[in-house]
Amino acid sequence: MSNVITELRGGCHCGAVRYRARHERKAGQKLIAHACNCSMCEKVGFLHVIIPAANFTLESGEGELECYTFNSGVAKHLFCRHCGVKSFYVPRSNPDGYSLNARCFDERPGDLQVEPFDGQNWEQNAAELAHLSK
Repeated sequence: MSNVITELRGGCHCGAVRYRARHERKAGQKLIAHACNCSMCEKVGFLHVIIPAANFTLESGEGELECYTFNSGVAKHLFCRHCGVKSFYVPRSNPDGYSLNARCFDERPGDLQVEPFDGQNWEQNAAELAHLSK
């Protein structure tokens, strides 16, 4: 079965931070965004589309990003220092990739499907996401 590659472009609210990315999946599979219920994602409404780092290009705004870390310090929560929007970050579950916020895409793919992820019980569930950045 062949693979489908979806080009994704997005960024922050003010436009200072812009990225492009490729998401690859098997033909017939939907593009999955995870709605996490952890203390961070629940508050900001982040919808995770996780990709390998090699499939991500920051087009502009590297100097406009601020980084917030907490707990283990592995996740790098990157947000625009002007408008405060976190359009992508390096997740703890996939430190070899990026999590893109589907709410920050320029255009939402028609086959985007949102699925719940139990981040409140992260330790028990994180392994479910590990393959997404490979």
